[in-house]
Amino acid sequence: MAGWMDLVYDRRENSSKLTLTMRIVSIKTNIWWVFRLFYNATKRFWSRKKTLPTLKIVIKMSMMLPEKGIFDALKVESNDPAYVNRDDPAKATQLDEKSLAFIGDVLGRKKSVVPLMAQTINQLTLVQNEKMERAAELICNLFKLPHSSDCSFFRLIKVLKSFGLRDNDPRLKPMFDRMKKHDEENEDSRQWAMNMEQFKEIIFPCTILISRTLRNQLIIPSWIEFTQAIENIFNQCKDIQEGENASYIPQLARQSSQNWGMSICTIDGQRFSLGDSKKNFCLQSVSKAFNYAIVASEIGSTFLHQYVGHEPSGRLFNEICLDSNNMPHNPLINAGAIVVTSMIKPTNSMSDRFDFMLKQYRKLAGGGHVGFDNATFLSERDTADRNYALSYYMKEYRCFPDESTVYEKAKGLREELDLYFQLCSLETNCDTAAVMAATLANGGICPLTTEKCLGSRPCRDILSLMYSCGMYDYSGKFAFQVGLPAKSGVSGTLIVVIPNVMGIALYSPPLDKTGNSCRGVAFCKKLVEKFNFHNYDSLLHPDDSKKIDPRRRIGHRETETIVQVMYAAKNGDLDSLRRMFMQGADLRTADYDKRTALHVSAAEGKTKVCKFLVNVVGIPHDSRDRWGRYPLDDARQFKHKDAANYLFRLQYPTKKMPENWFEVGGDLLVSELETCSDKESNVNDDYDSGEDENGQGIMGMLTADLEKREWALHANGNSEIDYQVTRRKSMNAKHGQVPFGTPPVIKENGHPTKNGHHTPTNNNLMHHSHSFTNGYSNKHSSARKLSSPNEQDEDDTD
Repeated sequence: MAGWMDLVYDRRENSSKLTLTMRIVSIKTNIWWVFRLFYNATKRFWSRKKTLPTLKIVIKMSMMLPEKGIFDALKVESNDPAYVNRDDPAKATQLDEKSLAFIGDVLGRKKSVVPLMAQTINQLTLVQNEKMERAAELICNLFKLPHSSDCSFFRLIKVLKSFGLRDNDPRLKPMFDRMKKHDEENEDSRQWAMNMEQFKEIIFPCTILISRTLRNQLIIPSWIEFTQAIENIFNQCKDIQEGENASYIPQLARQSSQNWGMSICTIDGQRFSLGDSKKNFCLQSVSKAFNYAIVASEIGSTFLHQYVGHEPSGRLFNEICLDSNNMPHNPLINAGAIVVTSMIKPTNSMSDRFDFMLKQYRKLAGGGHVGFDNATFLSERDTADRNYALSYYMKEYRCFPDESTVYEKAKGLREELDLYFQLCSLETNCDTAAVMAATLANGGICPLTTEKCLGSRPCRDILSLMYSCGMYDYSGKFAFQVGLPAKSGVSGTLIVVIPNVMGIALYSPPLDKTGNSCRGVAFCKKLVEKFNFHNYDSLLHPDDSKKIDPRRRIGHRETETIVQVMYAAKNGDLDSLRRMFMQGADLRTADYDKRTALHVSAAEGKTKVCKFLVNVVGIPHDSRDRWGRYPLDDARQFKHKDAANYLFRLQYPTKKMPENWFEVGGDLLVSELETCSDKESNVNDDYDSGEDENGQGIMGMLTADLEKREWALHANGNSEIDYQVTRRKSMNAKHGQVPFGTPPVIKENGHPTKNGHHTPTNNNLMHHSHSFTNGYSNKHSSARKLSSPNEQDEDDTD
């Protein structure tokens, strides 16, 4: 057979659905072999069935052909996991509602934008590893004009901007170059509408970036919502009128105190700017961070730190002092920055050294504006008495490298200081500085050009130094309150780096008493109050923090919870399940097959976990999955007798489990037993006897769990559990006849007894979908301490 094919069928006994997945690599596959394999697979499936149910066959085909496929993809059915849920636009497209609304307005398809985007995203995902021609064709279909075969280039640009990509993005330059050439050749194409072939030819160089953007695979998926929150923070800080401009340099003192700009650049090149983001300013001390990263990438961090330390100085940034090893404390104070500058190409001429650094800065900026303010440089040099004194002091202690010109030339020290002042006088704006900060956040790779500008280790090292020393005398408090690497300058600029996420540049000349921008610091505080960007926000429990994680995609939080719950249930990790329950996680959630943690724990034979999930969490024991199977069916299929016995008593309280329950076929026997399912009776749990010192009985565990969760949620201002706990206590007072300890035993006649005496029961408690428990404690009994059982059921080791 010229090709190959995989057939996979459902191995569950009670499943009424046979799924065959066919993967045809070559169109030369003999059709006879297709039907032959199909026949064999169905024959094996039927042979496993005692009673043949209605068989529903779904065939999925996916082809990887060198040319365009000769078959169209078969549509999946609504009950298939791959089905697009059009009732939930967020999950169908992984786009937030604001983004969908904007794209619908741009495309002129407000009503049909959800299925259109869902179909495009799904197909782009399928072809992302194949030829770009197919992806370009899908993009063309998305941007077709209504009732026309032409495509709109203008609409494409507008949609890309809604995701944060700008039309001056260097990665989109090849596309715009082709568009410009198309305009020059076709005078009637000013509206940027063209046929599909022209459109495909223009977007082809940027197909990968456009496809990734439309599939919402950028670091901040809900970009419109995120930027709206940033704009609110920016406007709140705009009203701050505190602080004064730096006065020791005339050019800085003359800057308007009303200047307020902000720019963001993510590691994927998403950009957003507000206010005076294009207003030019000098980097000043911010240049120290980039100088260190550039030099460390050239000569290595190990050699550099033979002359400069790592520690915060605890002194003013320009104080004349050294550490105990007669070295500058760190490279972000004046002393350390001057030493680092002396290591920049020390054997080259001054002009070559400056040109080298200017080129490196422009590489970091991705081609953004980086200039030089000569007036500020001259003012810096005229007011540099303290820096000269500091340099001579370090020269005395031989703090400079031996190959430095400081020791050889009479003018060596002056040249080093001139280069230092020139780098402080480099001119840029918020848009460019944000890209430079994003390069640090991206491990030295510029997000706009994808060029590696710095070594990854120097990036890590400078971020560590910025975290501990980057904000002058305010560094410790800033690290405590904001928890992000940052570097400020006396010009009023401030860069903030969120590793692996984004870089932020802020500009506002008024400074506080520590030399940091007042508005910039306030913006950072409000930022981490809104978003969980603080380095240690990951330690906060969901109920302890209302912060937003803008990196999360639609549905990811729910997906992570389901995965954690299912794996804990599979492994019998009762401690993890209890911890998640105390933190307020919804353990009753089900996966896409409608299987709950109870199904998984029953299939694995984790009896204690099953009891916890039923009695404490409140998962209905009679919940069905996609194939109509109960947890009892899974326990029985995999022959876990203890778990099956427990679930059987819950599901059929008036019946005794037959001795041949695990041997007979089962379908007819189940149908017989289900005739008695409407006769409800209270079945108490035998989790542990009251005499076992390692156990406390399921009722004791229930009380302890709920009371601990009530206390935890109440402490966080969450009263969701109050109703359930109050209801449980009131019903205990009304029906409290079942004490803690040894549970009632169900005899063959189906009546619960305890020690040979009848015990009152509460028939309303069998519906676990409406209550947490299936038994109630005596109102005078005391709750025992919550402890994890150390012993496992015999079947837990399966």
